Amino acid sequence: MANKPRMSTKTPARCAWACGLLALWLSGGMAQAQSLGVSLHDARLSLLPGDMPGAGYFSLQNDSAETVTLVGAQSDAFTSTEMHMSREKDGMASMHAVQALDIPAGKRLAFAPKGYHLMFMNRLAPLSVGDDVQVVLRFADGQRLPATLTVVSPATMH
Repeated sequence: MANKPRMSTKTPARCAWACGLLALWLSGGMAQAQSLGVSLHDARLSLLPGDMPGAGYFSLQNDSAETVTLVGAQSDAFTSTEMHMSREKDGMASMHAVQALDIPAGKRLAFAPKGYHLMFMNRLAPLSVGDDVQVVLRFADGQRLPATLTVVSPATMH
């Protein structure tokens, strides 16, 4: 009797389990973003040459009935991501870290040059203009909002 090839039942079972887990994770992230009532617009990452930090700019629209509080962000493309505020006073520019930002119900918060921004430090891999960088925004209530920031040249920022 010829040997028939045996198919492992473990491989399809593992695939089904992993695919189910992936679907649950993806739908969970979508549900969290939808239940949060916050949307992200015009997301871009201004990237300086070499190992200089990058700055993340976008706007967050809070369409929920309550104030939401942004407490941070993270990206696997950088070792550190912080929220910062730039300002100019008496002709001197300064920048400082921000721990939390409230976004009132029905309002929009802009992350823009010379204002709030995400500071991305210590790139883990080369990035070029046009690349997409995955970022997760974290809120005080534990919810997360996945976002994609497109790398742009600092020369395009005003």
